[in-house]
Amino acid sequence: MIVFDLRCSQAHVFEAWFGSSSAFEEQRERGLLSCAICGDRAIGKAVMAPNVGAKGNSRSEVVASRPDPQTPATTPQAIKAALSALATAQAEMLKPSQWVGRAFADQARAMHVGETAAAPIHGETTLAEAQALLEDGVGIAALPLPVVPPRSVN
Repeated sequence: MIVFDLRCSQAHVFEAWFGSSSAFEEQRERGLLSCAICGDRAIGKAVMAPNVGAKGNSRSEVVASRPDPQTPATTPQAIKAALSALATAQAEMLKPSQWVGRAFADQARAMHVGETAAAPIHGETTLAEAQALLEDGVGIAALPLPVVPPRSVN
C-alpha cells in the first residue's frame, strides 16, 4: 500500500491509500477519485513531506492530544486522522462482503429481481450503471473511499 496526499481544485488536501502509484493514475484517469471534502473530481497529488524514520536510538515519544470538541477538525492532521478512522470503519464493514469487481451492477440487479440470493457485495461500476440501478429501485451506496481490488494487493 502507498499513501498519497491528494488535492482537489478547491485546495482541499486529503489522504488516500492505493495499491501502487499506477493504481492511483488508473483511478484518476477513469474518474474514480473525488475530494473527500467537497466531491470535486479534479484531483492531483499534493506536495507531501517524506516519511523518514528516526534513528533507532534517538526516537522521541509523541504524545497525542485530544482535540477540543468545540473546535472543528480542519487541520490537515485532523482531517487525516478522520479519514484514517473512516478507512478503518470501511474495511471492517466490507469484511463480510464479497468483492465482485466489474460484475457489481449485474449481480446487484440479479439479487434485486430474485435471480440470485441476496448477499453483501462490493465492486466497481460506472456512474451511468449506478444511476440506472438507483432508478430501478436497487439499493446501492457508494463507498466513501476507493477499494483496492484483491487482485491488486501486494
